[in-house]
Amino acid sequence: MLLEISQQNSTPKMELIQNAEDNEYAADVEPSLEFVVTSRDVTGAGAPATLLVFNNEKGFTPRNIESLCSVGRSTKKGKRQGGYIGEKGIGFKSVFLVTNQPYIFSIGYKIRFNEIPSSGVKIGYIVPEWIDKPNIQDLEMVYGSQCQGEIPNSVKVLPLRPEKVKGVKNQLANIHPEVILFMSKIKRLSVREDGQNQNPRVNAVSVSQEIAFQNVKSERSESFILHISAEENGKPNGECSYYMWRQRFPVKSNSRVKGRRDIDNWVITLAFPREHRVTRGNKVGAGIYAFLPTEIVTGLPFIIQADFLLASSRERILWDNKWNQGILDCIPSIFCEAFFISFEECDRGSSLCEII
Repeated sequence: MLLEISQQNSTPKMELIQNAEDNEYAADVEPSLEFVVTSRDVTGAGAPATLLVFNNEKGFTPRNIESLCSVGRSTKKGKRQGGYIGEKGIGFKSVFLVTNQPYIFSIGYKIRFNEIPSSGVKIGYIVPEWIDKPNIQDLEMVYGSQCQGEIPNSVKVLPLRPEKVKGVKNQLANIHPEVILFMSKIKRLSVREDGQNQNPRVNAVSVSQEIAFQNVKSERSESFILHISAEENGKPNGECSYYMWRQRFPVKSNSRVKGRRDIDNWVITLAFPREHRVTRGNKVGAGIYAFLPTEIVTGLPFIIQADFLLASSRERILWDNKWNQGILDCIPSIFCEAFFISFEECDRGSSLCEII
């Protein structure tokens, strides 16, 4: 059953990003996520390449481990109002698309899940095994080749299947900087390819908010500016600012669904690029997000973000779902309000007229 679920998910990278966004972080850290592809055989499994995912979250708890050892059980279900974007309970298991043996290291946990069950258990995928190899020193060899300081609290190690190496590298190389535009926690995401006989290549994106610019119009709406910057090997490689208009709409009674019983308001955000969008990675047009990008490209000059219900692939919106149809009905209204208020601000001499 688990394999069937995993095969529906074509982009495990998105699930790994979503997992990081839902993690808990200490107040004194800037939440960050780093993907490192290395030619080193870190686990000794004979893999041609290994993907390591470093995340400076607080670390795994017993409840997190229990969730990983189940199917369809998520620690985030019913927590949409708390800012969690995961809910299907299959996120981490999607890594079995690219690896036979995912490893997890986190504040004392050193475990591995195996596609092929051990002789004593006869159940694969969800039964963890305690491991000695690799050890922390092996991970530090990869992490420390570019970074200073202690290794992050959470590390996922994925020895890649030979036929998946090229695809994984392409997916990571084509992560668009706007992928972190609607995240409330992750402020920096980087991708690094680390070879034993080559200089590492680093691509990174970061997001920051211009707090000084605030135009709260009512209890239902607000506006602000976000800045996204991209860099390559430590050098600037593009930046863009976005005028963000966020508005709440009461959920209509005929649009309510089981999976959103505790939600009384749709929160919809429109993102208007102020300059040319950063085009490193996939050069796609503006589209629709459900916190992370979906497969939909609208052709509109702005991005739409809302809590759409998705298929298990995380990229396909369920258009025939009444919850999603209710959200779509609100899009013309939010655009008109954002557009007309921009003209009002222009009349007052505001720089907002230069944004929309």
